[in-house]
Amino acid sequence: MADAVELSARLVSALSEAGEMTPEWRGPFEKAARHRFIPDTVWVQDGDLLVPVDRAADEDAWLELCYRNDFVITQVDDGAPSAPGGAGYEITSSASRPDVVAQMLTALEVAPGMSVLEVGTGTGWNAALLAERLGPGRVTSVEVDPAVADHARRALQRAGYGVTVVTGDGALGYAPDAPFDRVIATAAAARVPYAWAEQTRPGGRVLVPWTTDFHNGALVAFTVSKDGTMRGRIVGDTSFMRLRSQRGRRALLDRDVHNVAEARRSSTELHPYQVLGEYDASLAIGLRVPRCKPIVTHHGEAYTVWLVDPWSGSWASLEHEPGAAKFPVRQSGDRNLWQEVEAALQWWDGLGRPTADRWGLTVTPDAQHVWLDTENHQISR
Repeated sequence: MADAVELSARLVSALSEAGEMTPEWRGPFEKAARHRFIPDTVWVQDGDLLVPVDRAADEDAWLELCYRNDFVITQVDDGAPSAPGGAGYEITSSASRPDVVAQMLTALEVAPGMSVLEVGTGTGWNAALLAERLGPGRVTSVEVDPAVADHARRALQRAGYGVTVVTGDGALGYAPDAPFDRVIATAAAARVPYAWAEQTRPGGRVLVPWTTDFHNGALVAFTVSKDGTMRGRIVGDTSFMRLRSQRGRRALLDRDVHNVAEARRSSTELHPYQVLGEYDASLAIGLRVPRCKPIVTHHGEAYTVWLVDPWSGSWASLEHEPGAAKFPVRQSGDRNLWQEVEAALQWWDGLGRPTADRWGLTVTPDAQHVWLDTENHQISR
């Protein structure tokens, strides 16, 4: 097994060769080795469980996870693993994929000497990369989970980075260190907090993973105007866990799907890939169909797509069999979720199937508006 230095060098080279990392970020990635910020216990998926991998028990396996180009699960069940043997059921904190980190840092468009607010400290690695580029005392990072914040604070101190780590609600920003030249969120927001605009200098950039109940994966780059309005467009595809203050209600099949025998039955010729597999379609559906969370369960080569509204108790399912021309649909509850999704897809088709980069978002003290191409073409949501 290669040591940490070799694994780190391989990762940096791979990101550079793949074009995921711009030259100005190579130095920070080489100096701020990722494993120095990953906790000694992480988790991996094993069926329905998230099982622990301990550094002390298997350092090679732990290091291999640290230097994969993949996210690393660093907390489950809000820090209290609820399954036997330290296993858990839900991911509640993670270290982002290195290629996503590199892409977001590039999109932030920083320069040495700028001040940055980071929302969601996580392991502290992202803050360390920023500190390498910007210099000491230029990064403030806010983390809502006290245990996660403490770990990151210690890791950053050990590595010699002068980052201010604040334990608190990142949706509120951190006014004592404002104004900032840049704000970067490493947690997704459905409603983009206006505090981030208030704490950014006019002309500053705010980078936010934006989410809907149906679609998680739109990175929006905002510019803050002199009047404090934030306007931005989708510039990338990144998926993050939500701000804890915006988690909403998790969809669980065991709890939310009921009355299966009495469900309304129909069929559709619409292939589920057109709904979930097409990024631009999924994004548009999320704009039109609120409180609808998709879940996919696999049965060999077949699979079931579930649409769940955990607030109202409505649900729909579509059974996919390889080679089938029609797919059975079942629906239950006050909403006909599959028809809502089909109607949203038709709406997107009627708009000319706009791609993600044509959608924009405006955030003011009182409202958030989605628009297509120009602010004059607002979309109700």
